[in-house]
Amino acid sequence: MPPDSRYVVIFRARARELDAEYGRVAGQLRDLALSQFGCLEFVSATEGDQEIALSYWRDEADIRRWKAHADHLVAQRLGQERWYSAYTVQIATIVREYSR
Repeated sequence: MPPDSRYVVIFRARARELDAEYGRVAGQLRDLALSQFGCLEFVSATEGDQEIALSYWRDEADIRRWKAHADHLVAQRLGQERWYSAYTVQIATIVREYSR
């Protein structure tokens, strides 16, 4: 893999109920991932009960560290118990990128 390769984590979910605590936790986790775990970029969108979030990373080690972080583990549990009826996480390598 070329040294400038990046990874994308694709999180797709069907929301059960996104309350005020969800918004607060999501914002804190985004800031933490960007400032302390090597996340390069984070974007998300919601349409109806569908949510998608894309986060971009330099390497898989940063992704694994982030997945195992205590605050993220708490959010994962809350997501499973309260916020999401279903979710999927995919991790992919970006093999080509271009823009205008």
